[in-house]
This record gives sequence, C-alpha cells and structure tokens, in this order.
Amino acid sequence: MAHHQFTPSSYHNTLGWHEPVLEVDPGDTISTTTADARGRDAAGEQVADRGNPQTGPFAVRGAEPGDCLAVTFDRLRPSRELGWTSRRIADNVLDPGYERAAALEGTADWEVDAEAGTVRLRSPKGPLTALELPLDPMVGCFGVAPPGHQAIATSTSSVHGGNMDYRGFRQGVKVYLPVSAPGGLFSLGDGHAVQGDGEIAGTGVEISFEVTFTLDLIKDWAIGWPRAEDANWFMTVGNARPLDQCVQHATTEMVAWLIDDMGLDEQTTHLMMGQCVEYDVGNIFDPAYTMVCKVPRAVVEALRP
Repeated sequence: MAHHQFTPSSYHNTLGWHEPVLEVDPGDTISTTTADARGRDAAGEQVADRGNPQTGPFAVRGAEPGDCLAVTFDRLRPSRELGWTSRRIADNVLDPGYERAAALEGTADWEVDAEAGTVRLRSPKGPLTALELPLDPMVGCFGVAPPGHQAIATSTSSVHGGNMDYRGFRQGVKVYLPVSAPGGLFSLGDGHAVQGDGEIAGTGVEISFEVTFTLDLIKDWAIGWPRAEDANWFMTVGNARPLDQCVQHATTEMVAWLIDDMGLDEQTTHLMMGQCVEYDVGNIFDPAYTMVCKVPRAVVEALRP
C-alpha cells in the first residue's frame, strides 16, 4: 500500500463530479492539508473561496457505482495556532422572538495549542478569556460525488456526506460512503479544533488542518447513507430536514446494516436497538440537518452469529 504526499493548488466549494487531483489504489494513504471554512491556509493566507473549501477530489481505482469507499481518518491536526468562531448561537435553535444583544455580532479568536492539547479563548477580552477547552479535532465537511452528476454545495449534506459537522468524525474513525461516480471522488475540508454538538453557532473553532487518511474500496456493497465505526460504536447518518426525517434515515440505515450485513435477525435487532440505541445531533444550523444513530459495538459483537 502506497503513501502519497499531496499539496493542494485548488479547491472546490461543492462536492461533485470534479476532475480528480490524484488517483490511488485501494488501501493507499494520503497526507495533505485543508484550508479553513473561510479559505485560509496554515499561514493565514487566502487560498480558496470561503464556504468550506474542499481538498480533492481523490479517486480510487476500480471504484464504481454500487461500491463503497471506506475512509479512515488516521491523523487530524490543526496546522496553525489561531482559530475563530461566531460569537453567538443561531436563531433556529432559540425560541422565535428571543432577543439578543447586538454586541454578539462578529467573531471570536481562539488560541490552539496542538502540543498542549488545548483551545483557549483569546478575544473578546473579559471573564470568558479564562475559557480553556480540550483540543478535539474533527472534520466538519467531507464526502464523495453525489448521484446524478450533481454538484452539491459544501454548506449542506445528503446521501453523499457533506457538511455534517458531527463531532464524532474524529481521528481513528472509519467512515463508509456510497459510490456514485467512477473513482468515488472523495474530498474533505472544514477542520474544527473543537465543536459542540449541532454546531449551533454555525461554526466550530475553525482552523486549517494537516490530515492523513486511508482510502479503501468495498466492492458491491451498496449502502444508502453514510456509515461509520470506531472502537466503541457502530454509527449511521441521516441528512435531511426536518429533524424527524434525519432520525428515520439514520435509524433505517442502522437496521439494514445490522440485519443485512451483520447477520442479526429482525427480532434481535429491534429488541437491542430499542434499549441500546443512542442518537447524536450533527449539524442543525445549515440547510440539511444531521442525526447520527449509534449502537454499542460490544453489544452488537456479542449478538452476531
């Protein structure tokens, strides 16, 4: 398996059927960089248009519609010491008519110390500048080319992935994405040093990244929605609006995974999920919301035939 070093010279603000920047074999690993959500790189220079610019796409040889790309996030690391966020949470997660002070407009600056593993508020000044959080890097936006030769803006999400802003997409997770275009055409960007559930302010701590990931191919495995796994959980993702539709997509995808691919029978699946399932909120700021359905890996493994 080869390890590729790739330096981006252009970016896309859509996930689509773009010409691949690099073609690799299944199982190959790629190290590259991403710009932040405003298009600024590790030096703070403007290298792309704002709006979650994506590095890629990367094509996997042999990937065809009806297959699945397996993407492992091997390394996610902020590449500079200053990140930024919005200073206020979004209208749509507050009661209608709730008034906010105009002083909350604008952005806040955060010091990111990758060596110490901390994210500390730098401005605005005041009592909150004592706010220090553990560094928890995650990828906000990534995915493959969507079906039907579409190019979908990186502000939203669907079956192909996209701007899901789920804090569980951390280093070490493996994500499964449905292939709709030859090569799959995987892209990623929108790195966050830390982010709360839902990205309710419309931002995490936005920052450029150094990333290493492995692209693998599973032939003839047609999945409906993104899936993922880590050491503790199996996860499925639904992206839609309203929120109940996200729950339906994510839950149905989990039921299908457990029965069709892991060999659990229907009764076992329904009984287990009814008492063990957990739901995490991904993005509830942008046009499509994200809900993650997850079940404990240990419980599933104990039940598999």
